[in-house]
Amino acid sequence: MSHGGEIESGRVAFAHLIRVWHARNGWSHRVLPALAEALQLGRVHNSQLSMLRNGKLASPGPEVFLALGGINRWLVEQAPGGKLPSERGELLLAGQPELVAALATSALPVRDADERELGPGDLLEVFVGLRPPPAAFDLRIDDAEAAALSAALSTLFTAGRPWRQCREQLLAAYPVARRQRRERFAAVMAGQSDYTATDLDSELPDLRRTLAALGAAGDEELGPDQFLDLLRKRARRLGFSGDRPLTDLATAIRRELVEPGA
Repeated sequence: MSHGGEIESGRVAFAHLIRVWHARNGWSHRVLPALAEALQLGRVHNSQLSMLRNGKLASPGPEVFLALGGINRWLVEQAPGGKLPSERGELLLAGQPELVAALATSALPVRDADERELGPGDLLEVFVGLRPPPAAFDLRIDDAEAAALSAALSTLFTAGRPWRQCREQLLAAYPVARRQRRERFAAVMAGQSDYTATDLDSELPDLRRTLAALGAAGDEELGPDQFLDLLRKRARRLGFSGDRPLTDLATAIRRELVEPGA
């Protein structure tokens, strides 16, 4: 790959890393800039972060990586369990109640496969394409495969049963309180809608939590990359493509009329 190609690939990978980091913690785009300022780690403007998330910031200054890497290390030190206790947050982040509340809910850092946090230099290397992002933060999903993965999710979570038989149990296990997301989850599980690639990027952590709440697979048993790989294999095995011709449905209905349940 050419030098320019490496940088372009790195910028895309870094954008995805930032999006997944936010999604896993359920953070708004204001959390990282506010943390950088509150901890006096440098300044990351909201506009800069937005451009990083979209892969449109071509030449961020070194202070951006210093701030983000510093935040990542601070999270490891102050929130070793993945959440910052409210009491500690109020002490360390006085006058920042929204920030304290966000980190008390989730404060997961970016770690590599060896559980080492990424510092400023590591993040810079990802951005310029000199190293890949951690696999758990590199779950890039193509728009073309989103419908197939949605179908695989539906058949996995319902175990192939009709939605009406699983509805109450699945909605009780789904950990998200926001009404719009719960309605979208229900529609996908019922086969009435599909997640987009962007939706899946942000939904995967909560979908894994749903499996754990159901008692099907804990976080330690099925990591983010393993979960996505499972869905991709399942989609291929089931033959979902998102654009199956109507004749397939007609053939299947005729078969049901002749031999129900075949």
